[in-house]
Amino acid sequence: MYLIAKLLSMLFQTLLIFIFLSSTTFFINSSASAAATAVSADAKSDELAKGGKEADSLLKWKASLDNQSQSALGSWVGTRPCNWIGVTCDSFGSITNLSLNTLGLRGTLHSFNFSCFPNLISLEIRNNLFHGTLPSHICNLSKITSLDLSSNYLTGNIPSEIGMLADLNTLILSVNLLNGHIPHEIGMLSSLSELYLEKNELTGSIPTSMINLKNLSILYLWGNKLSGSIPSEIGFLKSLKELGLSSNVLSGSIPPSIGKLRELKILKLFHNKLSGSIPHEIGMLSSLSKLYLYENNLTGSIPTSIGELKSLNKLKLFSNQLSGSLPLELNNLTHLKALHLSWNGFTGHLPDDVCLGGLLENFTTSFNHFSGSIPKTIRNCTSLFRLRLNWNQLTGNISEDLGIYPHLNYVDLSNNGLHGELSWKMGQWKNITTINFSNNNISGSIPFELGNATQLQSIDLSWNHLQGQIPKELVKLKRLFRIFLNNNNLFGIVPLDLKVLFNLAVLNLATNNLSGSIPRQLGELPCLLILNLSGNEFTGSIPFELGNLNFLEVLDLSHNLLMGQIPQQLGQLRTLEVLNLSYNMLSGMIPTRFDDLWSLTAVDISYNELEGPIPNVKAFCEAPFEAYRNNKGLCGNASSLKACTSIKSGKTSQTKTKKVMILIFLLISGTLCSVFLIGGLLILPRLRKRKAQSRESKDKDMLVIPGHDKELQYEKVIEATEDFNSKYCIGAGGSGAVYMVVLPSGRVLAVKKLHPLQDDNLWNLKAFEREIKVLLDIRHRNIVKLHGFCSHSKHSFLVYQFVERGSLRSILTSEEQATELDWIKRLNVVKGVANALYYMHHNCPFPIIHCDISSNNILLDSEYEPRISDFGTARVLMPDSSNTTSFACTIGYTAPELAYTMQVNEKCDVYSFGVITLELLMGKHPGNLISSLWSSTSSLSLNDQHELLKDVIDQRLPLPQNQVAEGVVYITMLAFSCLHVNPKSRPTMQQVSSKLIPKYPPISKPFSTIKLEELFPKSSADI
Repeated sequence: MYLIAKLLSMLFQTLLIFIFLSSTTFFINSSASAAATAVSADAKSDELAKGGKEADSLLKWKASLDNQSQSALGSWVGTRPCNWIGVTCDSFGSITNLSLNTLGLRGTLHSFNFSCFPNLISLEIRNNLFHGTLPSHICNLSKITSLDLSSNYLTGNIPSEIGMLADLNTLILSVNLLNGHIPHEIGMLSSLSELYLEKNELTGSIPTSMINLKNLSILYLWGNKLSGSIPSEIGFLKSLKELGLSSNVLSGSIPPSIGKLRELKILKLFHNKLSGSIPHEIGMLSSLSKLYLYENNLTGSIPTSIGELKSLNKLKLFSNQLSGSLPLELNNLTHLKALHLSWNGFTGHLPDDVCLGGLLENFTTSFNHFSGSIPKTIRNCTSLFRLRLNWNQLTGNISEDLGIYPHLNYVDLSNNGLHGELSWKMGQWKNITTINFSNNNISGSIPFELGNATQLQSIDLSWNHLQGQIPKELVKLKRLFRIFLNNNNLFGIVPLDLKVLFNLAVLNLATNNLSGSIPRQLGELPCLLILNLSGNEFTGSIPFELGNLNFLEVLDLSHNLLMGQIPQQLGQLRTLEVLNLSYNMLSGMIPTRFDDLWSLTAVDISYNELEGPIPNVKAFCEAPFEAYRNNKGLCGNASSLKACTSIKSGKTSQTKTKKVMILIFLLISGTLCSVFLIGGLLILPRLRKRKAQSRESKDKDMLVIPGHDKELQYEKVIEATEDFNSKYCIGAGGSGAVYMVVLPSGRVLAVKKLHPLQDDNLWNLKAFEREIKVLLDIRHRNIVKLHGFCSHSKHSFLVYQFVERGSLRSILTSEEQATELDWIKRLNVVKGVANALYYMHHNCPFPIIHCDISSNNILLDSEYEPRISDFGTARVLMPDSSNTTSFACTIGYTAPELAYTMQVNEKCDVYSFGVITLELLMGKHPGNLISSLWSSTSSLSLNDQHELLKDVIDQRLPLPQNQVAEGVVYITMLAFSCLHVNPKSRPTMQQVSSKLIPKYPPISKPFSTIKLEELFPKSSADI
């Protein structure tokens, strides 16, 4: 019993101990759980407190931005940032992502408190208007992995503190105005996989510390001023897939170590000063798909190892000093889509199997010494989009070597020795826009099937041996804007229906055997700039309807059989620059209305039977004797002519005529006044009634179309854009987004839809109304045309002509598009913009000031003809108005005085024109070059900088030669005069436009030796 009692006692004690330990554990666990809950609550409270700090910090930054930016961030109110536009938060309410792209924001980053965002992972504010420097305290973003500040106007150096962002994976600072060296500390970003620093003004060499970026897959440094050689250590970056070092001033040879980059898919080294030969090791890049080495000083031949690049689809080697024949191994590149070999010294034949893979789209071999025939595989190469074999010594039969190309857009075989006849197959080129077969030995007639190529815009068959008549089927080509059929053996009459080619800008039929009279219907071509009918057998008189060609710049009717008097209506051609009526049988006096031809720069009326005084304009007064030779009795204020003698009876007759005209004028004026007065009394009540009815039904008739365009209706715009679906958006800015509209007929238009209007901000509405008023009153070929507009509570938008190539800024930013915009095209853009501003400032009832001329607001059409757009900030200078503006112009283009006077005048646009001109010449915004011009208020200087002009102009283009070089020099001088810090010292646009002449003054020294400082005029009078 004792033992049993003892055992029970022990069991009871054990049970008590177990109960005690269990309760203790429960208490400990409960305490721990409560403590953990308390810690979690405290953490959540801390996170909420941080969220409040983040909201407060963002609101302070918003307050530092301009009014328009604050309107774009209208949802940023209160203390809950997670619901704001562009803001993403984590589960605790702390901001992790900030994305404010393309909102038209204007301001700086100096008021942005980066330390208030400890959990920020991604910051994106690309494509805005931010300026100022990049703050060094950006290093406080300790968790940042993606940073995108591209497409702004940031200046200054990249801070060395950027190297402290240890977790950074993507860094994008491209398309800004950053300068100085790339900091050595960038090599500390060991996690970096993508680095974009392109399109800035960075200098110095590529830092060798970059070899530490073992994870780097994309490195873009193009479009800067980096110098020195490509580091041989580049081969250590074995993760690289894309390498872009183009458009710098890198020198030396391409390092053989580049062959170690086995993962590389894209290699762009173009537009530098690289020399030596293409290394044989380039063939080791087995993954390479794009190889761009063009516009360097590379020599030697193409290495045979190029045939090892089986994945290569684009090879561009143009504008070097390469020579020799092409290696047969080029035929191994069966995936080639683009092969560019122009502007070298290649000889021999073109590769026969260049299109063996059936993928070739772009084949360009211009300006070499290739001989033989067009490659055999080209005949069946249906993938072709662009074919340029011009300026070689190719022979062969053109009708046998070419086939049917459903995608072909551009073909240039000019300046070769091709023969044969033009084929009917050309009518099957459904997408062709440009055909140039000039200066060959082509015979036969122009096939009438060519009229089926309805996309054709430019055709040049000049300097051949074509016969027959001009086919009337050409009138089906409604998009044609250039026709060159000169210097052939064509005969017959000019088709009368050419008048339906409303887009035609150039018609050159010179030096043929055409006969009959000049069609008066040519006067119905609204866009015609050049009309050359010289060297034919035209008879009859000059049709007076040619005086309706409002934009005509060149009129050449010389060497024909024309008779009669020169029609007075030709005096209406206010834009005419060249007039040649020589070698005809014209008689009588030169019309007195020719005194209004102030744009005229060259004239020739020799070998006619003209008499009487010459017009009192510069072109006539300064013309040489040869321009007047062999006439009946010309006189006037010219060194080669006798002075005119006044005849008393003639004066008396003129006096009587004037008196009769004045009397008739007074009678007509009195009658019209009476009619208008009576009509006003009758019509005014009706107009008031209609206005009241209009207010009542404003939502029913929302689209207003000047000219009553029946095809353009509100419903069709909404339907074509699927109620402004973002997939149709082609651009955006501070005031609205731009959409491409394709109407059922195939007509393409652009629609700018305004951002929704805020009740407390009427800036957009005023800009909208101002743009309508300005564009309705002006018509100029270099100003975008307004087709219609809609003002409604739901949608407010403007309907414009569609300008194909987009903004000048986007073109200069694109490497491929910028190289297409050659020096001649750039000089033409300068001229077009100048003519438009001259028209706005001096040819309108009241001067129109654009106030925001920038590369974003200049659009280029398919032939690089400029169109000024976006008149939302424009001002009409009325005599009794204040003519002030709010400062809403684009940073970097605005005249310095506008920032503090707010007073608008013509000289504001002149300054912006100067910036645009330099941007065209340099290929990017001139940035610091402009600020150096402001060092003196009395004259222009460069603060003792002695840069050569050749080193400042766009390095992506070959150096200009001959007359083009003269134009570049002269345009640079003109731009500097427009940038004078003193507005009174800038020229007017009338002076600028008059100085942009076809032939520029010759330069007195080699282009490569001209310094910038030599081009600075002390005043506009020095140009």
